[in-house]
Amino acid sequence: MASLNEIPLSRPDITSAEIDAVTAVLRSGRLSIGPVLEQFEKLVAARTGNEFAVGVNSGTSGLHLALMAMGIGPGDEVITTPFSFIASANPILMVGATPVFVDICPKTLNMDPAKLEGAITPRTKAIMAVETFGNPAHFDAYEQIARKHELPIIEDCCEALGCTINGRQCGSLGRVGVFGFYPNKQITTGEGGMIVTNDRRIAELCRSLRSQGRPTGGEVATLGSQNWLQHERLGYNFRLSEVNAALGVVQMKRLDEIIAKRQRVAEMYIRHLAGHPEIILPNVADGTTVSWFVFVVRLVTGYTSAERDRIITGMQRHEVGCRDYFPCIHLQPFYRRLLGFKPGDFPIAEAVSSRTIALPFSNDLTQRDVDFVCRTLDLMIKRENLSRG
Repeated sequence: MASLNEIPLSRPDITSAEIDAVTAVLRSGRLSIGPVLEQFEKLVAARTGNEFAVGVNSGTSGLHLALMAMGIGPGDEVITTPFSFIASANPILMVGATPVFVDICPKTLNMDPAKLEGAITPRTKAIMAVETFGNPAHFDAYEQIARKHELPIIEDCCEALGCTINGRQCGSLGRVGVFGFYPNKQITTGEGGMIVTNDRRIAELCRSLRSQGRPTGGEVATLGSQNWLQHERLGYNFRLSEVNAALGVVQMKRLDEIIAKRQRVAEMYIRHLAGHPEIILPNVADGTTVSWFVFVVRLVTGYTSAERDRIITGMQRHEVGCRDYFPCIHLQPFYRRLLGFKPGDFPIAEAVSSRTIALPFSNDLTQRDVDFVCRTLDLMIKRENLSRG
């Protein structure tokens, strides 16, 4: 029988090459602000079609610095989605601005372009468009609206490395993009993130801000020089270490292999669950490719969040790692207290969120694993239906 250790919710794909690269850095004695980070940045920039990349210690830090570099602060508004991990919206609050949420399209799970324009006010300073679960759908529409209102797009592509829309790489669709490299992402650095842009000014500001506000032009150029301890602005310690970057370099070199593995697992799930009367599968819009950050299904309309939660609990008792994905940001306790949100404010996002189930998803899942997960899901749904009476 399968066990939870065999089928966790996610598991990174680490080989001896990553271990050797990390060991080499440890032996080098250069653990921060070194050549391995520069190599990692160049690999991500090249893959995503950007001139500049700035490594940071998390995707959250990357979004924070991107907002700061764009001059967004108190009194400003940034439009974004309520259906995402909370780290999409938190950086907006961190810089003193206000997140303005737009309800989602029930098919793509991204912000509904038909509702986006109505959220723009004189205080709107940017659109933070999230590629939910790595899906870049609607970015063409977002760009048209942004151009019309002369607003920049901040691309939260933390879940979308390797994804494309109409041949364009995610990470190149906005003024600035931010990737995340948490262990459940397509590639991992353990913890880490990357800011990508073709705007030299933004890149230089982010380099300064990530390293205690040191002079622009890059930390390496000033390391050991007389102005190393000079600080031009309030900054942060948001750097990505050489150890983390070494992991990222090898993972980036394996990216196509990793994407192919994830596609294989996604196709196994789709074949097994296609036509299931109680399940809505992920949607991949025409013109887009996804690199499968997670595999999230939904129960059909009519199921309650309590019923969904019982199905998840039942699967976990049968040693299948799964969970809800995501709870709506605006209904998180902190957001309700701070900004006064309440149930019903964004009904589509809430309805979707109440019925999502993230299934185990990692590169090494076998057909046997996927069959076991899907049979267990079907069993738990049937058990829940029987309990309905």
